[in-house]
Amino acid sequence: MTGCAEAHLPVTPHPSPNFGPRRKGVRPDIIVLHYTAMATPEAALERLCDACAEVSAHYLICERGRVWRMVEEEMRAWHAGAGQWGDVRDVNSRSIGIELANTGTHPFSAPQMAALERLMAGIMQRWRIAPARVIAHSDMAPARKSDPGPRFDWRGLARAGLSVWPEGAAPGRVSEADFLRDAEQFGYSLREGVKADDIQRAFRLRFRPHATGPLGPEDCAMIADLARRFPVDRDRATA
Repeated sequence: MTGCAEAHLPVTPHPSPNFGPRRKGVRPDIIVLHYTAMATPEAALERLCDACAEVSAHYLICERGRVWRMVEEEMRAWHAGAGQWGDVRDVNSRSIGIELANTGTHPFSAPQMAALERLMAGIMQRWRIAPARVIAHSDMAPARKSDPGPRFDWRGLARAGLSVWPEGAAPGRVSEADFLRDAEQFGYSLREGVKADDIQRAFRLRFRPHATGPLGPEDCAMIADLARRFPVDRDRATA
């Protein structure tokens, strides 16, 4: 399945031992984006391929746009950890994980984003993954993760047809109950160990990275639009 990606984008194989079969024979229908939070892409590559670390991802993209493949797309990489998106609890079995070399404190380079877009376009075509199923690590694990962080250009990714973005909506009343209901409809999960503040933080990291303060009317309007246009698919079998 990965041969198509290599036909359009140079990909360097660098196998990791940290993978297994996708449980229950499921196919990937989610893409999870991460940052490495490490000093260099080489250090990240070493860790993602270290059997003792017990972590991996399918791909790693460095700032210059070079792409390494560590796990074949058909297999289950160990990148997501505990978390949930919609009804999916075993996110590793249902996803393809892409690591971006970035500490989380600086912008993602143009060559890196260009490589990401080309890679994602191939993955989404091969596995028929919808733009609404492209998520941040912080979306599925809002209480413990922040990647790919506030510097990642989600809006640009949506313009390329590879993710989603809320349309302009007139801000209305502020209601935490409505915000959480709409957040759950979009895919966020208010489960044990995840608080309302965690959901708000994850939402803002992706859609309002410069917003501060308590929940506001813009937050409520944006998540309501996302919930209306992109309700998470709860009809699929859970994994």
